[in-house]
Amino acid sequence: MTAAAHRPATLEDVARVAGVSRSTASRVIAGTGFASPAARELVTAAVDQLGYVPNPAARALVRGGGGGVRMVVAVLGTSAAVLDDPYVHRVVGSAARVCTAAGVGVALQWLPLGGSRSLDKLAEDRTVCGVILINTTEDLLDGVPRSLHGRVVSIGIGSATVPSFDIDNAAGSDAVLRHLYATGRRRIAMVTGPRWLPCAQRPVQTYRRLMSQAGLPQRVLPGDFTAARGRTAAEEALHRWPDLDAIYSISDDTALGVMAALRDAGVRVPGDVAVAGFDDIPLAAMTAPALTTASHPVGQIATAAATALLDGRPSAPVTLFPSALVARASA
Repeated sequence: MTAAAHRPATLEDVARVAGVSRSTASRVIAGTGFASPAARELVTAAVDQLGYVPNPAARALVRGGGGGVRMVVAVLGTSAAVLDDPYVHRVVGSAARVCTAAGVGVALQWLPLGGSRSLDKLAEDRTVCGVILINTTEDLLDGVPRSLHGRVVSIGIGSATVPSFDIDNAAGSDAVLRHLYATGRRRIAMVTGPRWLPCAQRPVQTYRRLMSQAGLPQRVLPGDFTAARGRTAAEEALHRWPDLDAIYSISDDTALGVMAALRDAGVRVPGDVAVAGFDDIPLAAMTAPALTTASHPVGQIATAAATALLDGRPSAPVTLFPSALVARASA
């Protein structure tokens, strides 16, 4: 009997084919503890027959001696302030829920923008069973050590050797912008994300395409996902385009900053200018007016990424999670 064809072999499959207990199979594969020569021969034959490969967490437990094994959430950013981002906290929390059952801890690490040897150090750390990259760039992917392959995934763009788990923010942005158009908005400005972040460029491309197709002006302002930048962007938009009737930000935090600046300027939302964001953070439903946005299942994405690492199973190159319009009073 062999393991089901639709999934990789498990330790239980090895034990069943070898006719030994799970603990015996584990000791033989790990090379620790007692097992009779006959049991070793049976387990080794079963491993060869099934093509069994221990998952990364199990390998790390063996290498690290069973203590301090952890999964690392590594976040690229211009400063360590990125570690305070609520989005990052949600990723860490979801990963921790997955890892706790496996006896694996979760650590958070900042990766400075512009390159460092941090990934090399993680690859050499015998207690690291996997790495989740956030805010991934092509340069960062190019710098992933070969020894981390199979132990690293990205929430963002990926590569041939680093699977990607990401939100379909192009489709979510499309839904928000079409909603603005359907409600009569024709002079729509957009506040973007950081220019160095590849996944933040997809909504910009969607915006430019839709505005071009509708024959509408393109009004783009750089952003950085912060409320502070939303304030200054809204002030700049009002100064440059007095006829403005909508502002779309690809971050709810930025959109909340936009609304605060409009309120301070005596501009009614949505009466004078409609405002929409992206992420559907909890606060979005509690603002006045409540914020129109697009969904972003951060918990589901992080859970899938962490589970893939712990299971050690091959992942699709790209796993996109859908984003849908959440229409509220602000637009």
